[in-house]
Amino acid sequence: MRELLKFYIDGQWVEPTGSRTWDVINPATEEVAGRIALGESEDVDRAVTAARKAFASYSRSTREERIALFERILEEYDKRAGDLAAAITEEMGAPLGLSRDAQAVLPRNHLEIAIENLKNFEFEKSYGTSIVRSVPIGVCGLITPWNWPGAVVMTKALPALAMGCTVVLKPSEYSPFSAQVIAEIFDAAGVPAGVFNLVNGDGPTVGVELSTHPQIDVVSFTGSTRAGIEVARNAAPSVKRVHQELGGKSPNVLLPSTDISGAVARGVNGLMMNSGQACSAPSRMIAPRSHREEVIAAARKAAEAITVGDPQDDPVIGPVVNKNQFERIQSYIGKGVDEGATLVAGGPGRPEGLTKGYYVRPTVFADVTKDMTVAKEEIFGPVLVIEFYDDIDEAVELANDTEYGLAAYLQGDLEEIKELATRIPAGQIYLNGSGDTMPDFRLPFGGLKKSGNGREWGEAAFEAFLEPVSLVGYSPTTA
Repeated sequence: MRELLKFYIDGQWVEPTGSRTWDVINPATEEVAGRIALGESEDVDRAVTAARKAFASYSRSTREERIALFERILEEYDKRAGDLAAAITEEMGAPLGLSRDAQAVLPRNHLEIAIENLKNFEFEKSYGTSIVRSVPIGVCGLITPWNWPGAVVMTKALPALAMGCTVVLKPSEYSPFSAQVIAEIFDAAGVPAGVFNLVNGDGPTVGVELSTHPQIDVVSFTGSTRAGIEVARNAAPSVKRVHQELGGKSPNVLLPSTDISGAVARGVNGLMMNSGQACSAPSRMIAPRSHREEVIAAARKAAEAITVGDPQDDPVIGPVVNKNQFERIQSYIGKGVDEGATLVAGGPGRPEGLTKGYYVRPTVFADVTKDMTVAKEEIFGPVLVIEFYDDIDEAVELANDTEYGLAAYLQGDLEEIKELATRIPAGQIYLNGSGDTMPDFRLPFGGLKKSGNGREWGEAAFEAFLEPVSLVGYSPTTA
């Protein structure tokens, strides 16, 4: 059992000020896998003080010094990638293959791209006899989720550090093991004391303290829209910047011109990956009513082919993260049945043969109407809903009938879907299965509407941690 009872503050592993602890449950076994200390406001204040002190010198480090630091982080990361994958499987139930080939690969990809972008980033731009200089914003509070725990820590910490900021990280209390490994990687790479700090804790204590602390300059949060709204409320009195990557209910529009059976299979598999626990998952399939029977048959076949089981046995999907999530998903499945959707595959309860663990049957509902709960609310589990349309205008109406705008998926004749893409507000629009493979992490990632604000990934992520300063009347030719 893992005992993580210290915090990483000012370059050292230190004792917490309080005595509260939290049991981390392995979702595959429902047994305690480890224990962490829960931080108090005093722990956050210590970390922020260390970060503020370190900012004075780290913000003045050179591009070359930061590149060298990142290259050392990459070297240490390669030594610990296996440990990171094992931690993620244990803490949130990702199958071994998914942890090894995605959960632990994505952070490395972000690291490589951060190095590449840092080498070429323009910190100054000339405008006549003036320049605009981009300077690091300051101390950053990072609050990360449990579903892609290693990747999201890196998508926030790396751009902040690349730009010369210092950070205080609060990972999800449901997935703290991976954050511990990353902190150990940073420490081994020689990240200067106070530049990176880790305080475990819950949202009502550590999360609120990071959001309200007057010495935090920006809060970067990934999680539910409900929690994101609370972060913004808490941050408002100190007028700090808030960056949010929140929920999604992403449409997957199939045009009659696509290969219907193939597109349906891709949609089902795309939604089910990571047990449906992805904010940008194609959770609403919008298909032509003229192909209803073909769509339903293909969806049933794809869903029934998905294996569910112990992550150590490397199935397609493992359990969902915890008991609360399991019960929440079961409630949504029940509402889908009660509200009259056609149950195509799956349904309530655990898969056959699994009596322990937070396992959910891969579930597909068809004939879903826009007024149904399963069509409107983010389920965040392996539950796909299929809505049918009669013409393109209705397809667009259904696609846009959501408070979210994180992603959209369009499949069909390329010229048709390129035009269709102009009618659907979303931060990322994936054309003809382009979201099936590893994403291009150089592209901006983020949402519209209640899916958040700001962008992560690639060079766009740097902007969240910079402030533009205008030097008016500065002449590069005479300075």
